[in-house]
Amino acid sequence: MTASETGSDDTDGRIFIGKGEQPAWLTLGLANRHGLVTGATGTGKTVSLQVMAEGFARAGVPVFAADIKGDLSGIAEVGEAKDFILKRAKAMGLAFQPDQFSTVFWDVFGEQGHPVRATVSEMGPLLLSRMLDLNDVQEGVLNVAFRVADDMGLPLVDMKDLRAMLDAIAPITAKVAENGDVNADIRQAAASLGNVTKQTVGTIQRQLLVLENQGGASFFGEPALQLKDFIRTDNHGRGLVNILVADKLMTNPRLYATFLLWMLSELFEELPELGDPDKPKLVFFFDEAHLLFNDAPKSLMDKIEQVVRLIRSKGVGVYFVTQNPVDVPDRVLAQLGNRVQHALRAFTPRDQKAVAAAAETFRPNPKLDTTKAITELGKGEALVSFLEGNGTPAMVERVMIRPPSARIGTITPEERAAIIKASPMKGRYDTAIDSESAYEKLRDRLDGTAAGAEAAPAEGGLFGQLGSLVSTVFGTNTPRGKLTTGQVVARNVARTVATTVVGGIAAQLGKKVGGAMGGSVGRSIVRGTLGGMLRR
Repeated sequence: MTASETGSDDTDGRIFIGKGEQPAWLTLGLANRHGLVTGATGTGKTVSLQVMAEGFARAGVPVFAADIKGDLSGIAEVGEAKDFILKRAKAMGLAFQPDQFSTVFWDVFGEQGHPVRATVSEMGPLLLSRMLDLNDVQEGVLNVAFRVADDMGLPLVDMKDLRAMLDAIAPITAKVAENGDVNADIRQAAASLGNVTKQTVGTIQRQLLVLENQGGASFFGEPALQLKDFIRTDNHGRGLVNILVADKLMTNPRLYATFLLWMLSELFEELPELGDPDKPKLVFFFDEAHLLFNDAPKSLMDKIEQVVRLIRSKGVGVYFVTQNPVDVPDRVLAQLGNRVQHALRAFTPRDQKAVAAAAETFRPNPKLDTTKAITELGKGEALVSFLEGNGTPAMVERVMIRPPSARIGTITPEERAAIIKASPMKGRYDTAIDSESAYEKLRDRLDGTAAGAEAAPAEGGLFGQLGSLVSTVFGTNTPRGKLTTGQVVARNVARTVATTVVGGIAAQLGKKVGGAMGGSVGRSIVRGTLGGMLRR
């Protein structure tokens, strides 16, 4: 059997994954119907993931994957013709051809890759509540804070914005009330949406402090990640491999899981409908997937199921990687059509039940005792069932996974630094921007520097407010009857707004109206499936 016959070149819209009695192919046209890679530690899940990522990249499909142990980073360097690799390739009829793939490294902490940031508003109250481990009452107060901020045009960009907003909606104490309060309108708006107690606000603030101490604050800010930067190809038409460095992030499993869920929900909200494309637009590997579902409330589980079920029509394939299929809830598991199962151990009655449950997730093969095979698989072997024909699962087969073409294992710090230096994302996200947002606006209220603009709306409704804002920038303190340059500009802006899209004008005002979030001024805030602000 020749190399081309076994599919080493991943031709005909398929990816060659391994070989048993028959070659195992993953069809690109069905790859967006999601998948599952499972198996005990040390059985070869990472290598299977790398083989799949290489196949997608060769086919021009961008890949995103979290790298928890650093083992996946080798995909960026040329593979080595080691004896065991050559032996396995020869057994499959392959001619081993070393290769490497264009890789972009990302890191929430900005230490081993380009920084990854989102604004607090984009994260949304539902996912942020999950990240902070809030109860229903505390989540309700957080929703109030987001709603008031949205209604009053106070952009929530980073942690200090959220802290300031929580302080602003807290009930007025008697002492503060006696001395007057510049945020009385904010507190009144919060009170109209529900009961906000000082104790609940204090609890949320303490949870924010815990998150900050764990390094979570570095994730919130600007410039915010544009997920379209994941969906790119290199100069040879191959899909970029985006690797999230997650060794440090995994010290806070809840932050890790919520962050990846946010990325998934952002893809769901931003990408257009594609139906059933010839190949995925992006493939998303979710390692340690059980962390996503641990202790998740029903409301969040419903949202996760909805995103997983519908995102395939956006051309995104989601592949969960975990130790056992039972780690994934049944209603999500039912959406995962492409399966790779590595060995599981059955030393205890509980383990034996888990093995039996894993076997039941496959379409039976009369020639194979699936339950027995799961415990007998060697390293690099797997039980495989991919979708075929009209989208039905193929019968389970026992196969040996093909060897990767790129390096297996980690890269050196020097190699990583060279890749980051040559990255197409260099300079795009590396420098944080502290734009004017809720914290600065609320501080201005307290300092009295914006008292005139904040105390009462300018005449003429929204147009007048925009004109007043520009007047504040350029100055307006001159005798009546003679207009300064600033007043002329303000008048012209107010007139122009009448015939121009308000959002466009607001976006052009730049930092004065909240940096990258300025485009949301002048239109209502719309939140997506998981509560994040939609970018339009």
